Amino acid sequence: MQKTKQWSGERLWGRVGFKKSKAGRQAGEGEMASHCKFWLPKKKRFCANSPLFDSPFCGNHTQRSDAHWIPCPIDPSHSVLEENLQSHLNRCPLLKQAQSLSCQPFYKKGINAGREDEEEEGEEMDVLPKDSIVTSEMKRSAVYAMSAPKFLELIAKIKSVHASICNSIPDSFRIPEACSIWTNRKVDKKLPYQEKHVLQQASILGNLEEFGVLRKASLISNATTEQCDSNRESEMDADVSAVVEFGAGRGYLTQMLADCYGIKKVLLVERKSYKLKADRSLRQKESLVLERLRIDIEDLNLNAVESLQGVGYMAIGKHLCGPATDVTLRCCIRQCSNENTDAQSQASCYLRGLAIATCCHHLCQWKNYINKRYISELGFSKEDFNAISWFTSWAVDADHGAEFSVTNCSAQLEIMSEKKKGWMESELCGVGDIVRSMQGIDRAALGYMCKDIIDGGRLMWVKAQGLKSELVKYVPSSISPENHLLVASLMIG
Repeated sequence: MQKTKQWSGERLWGRVGFKKSKAGRQAGEGEMASHCKFWLPKKKRFCANSPLFDSPFCGNHTQRSDAHWIPCPIDPSHSVLEENLQSHLNRCPLLKQAQSLSCQPFYKKGINAGREDEEEEGEEMDVLPKDSIVTSEMKRSAVYAMSAPKFLELIAKIKSVHASICNSIPDSFRIPEACSIWTNRKVDKKLPYQEKHVLQQASILGNLEEFGVLRKASLISNATTEQCDSNRESEMDADVSAVVEFGAGRGYLTQMLADCYGIKKVLLVERKSYKLKADRSLRQKESLVLERLRIDIEDLNLNAVESLQGVGYMAIGKHLCGPATDVTLRCCIRQCSNENTDAQSQASCYLRGLAIATCCHHLCQWKNYINKRYISELGFSKEDFNAISWFTSWAVDADHGAEFSVTNCSAQLEIMSEKKKGWMESELCGVGDIVRSMQGIDRAALGYMCKDIIDGGRLMWVKAQGLKSELVKYVPSSISPENHLLVASLMIG
């Protein structure tokens, strides 16, 4: 019986696709030659951009010498060749935005940035360039460059300071009745819903209620969002007629405030440009005046914002990263130490209360930190502060499946103290060796203590300005390890 060859469609197309004509091969090679030769490992292909005239790579992947590239003076987030700086300044995409912003009455460069020295009372401040920031990598290198005895001495000092000044931070996980329309998912289905963020936002507002900044609103069952607005609007504290949200991001904390407490005026402050999904819902509220300022908080003179003139406002911020917390405190409380609350000027705004959830302590900067005198009086230097801020990253690296208490921190550092002699007597002579020999829970213990010390200084500074203030854990660490909330209100009478 004669066998016949049968080609499957897959095999046939494979053979046809495999055998290319000479012209086809030349066309493919020419196409490859017109593309950047930088290999993209994740996409498993070469970059599709066209190469520069005298280089096999495109502008994004051309090998550059750091010595010839400098940050753009208009926006340091991108770099430019030093030899092209002058021409770039005339055509930088952010030039018009920067020029427009500099003409605004509320813009004053570096007004909230702070200074390297402690004397911050003067009107004029020496504004440091943004490229003077001490990065996490620089902090890490400085820590690893320490001698082993100095490193262990710093850890011992952190433990001693924490035990003497940082009492247990109270838990204050409060979900107010007014926020039930969010916690029970009775809101606009088009708005993104993530339970952990909703619980954090609700607890921030619950702590403001507990602190007397927000009036407790009575729950109206089976009411729509609009009905909640009209019924609760009259119950809002008369002295808090506006809300300023710093680091507003996508605006969902303000959305919850608008849905649950009937606020009338909102100012969103954010350096980046966001297309907020919450905007559509907020702008549909006829009784709400919504305004957004795209500006770095350290350059914002809040007293010069026209819409806040003569207005008592509440400041809020969910996860203000690193130095953003410090510049926000300066922005809001600067006038409190200079003005008497009984003689508040009708020409300027005044703070009634605030709630700031701190986070990303490893990004904190000495020049921005709000209470340098506190750090110095504890016996820490600027270099020690940089190390302390870097240690905080170890806290969020821990396993937060179960609660990690301050008691656990103290117990773990007691164990570390017992290990100290062994480290000193062993062949381990470098900080890197000591860090690698530490267990994860040891590093987490140290990180939590450093976070407490940094936020403790902020709390003491706010109290020194005459405000009633408290530092609490507003959610369990299983929801978010960044769970410190600084809440404050103006003391009257």
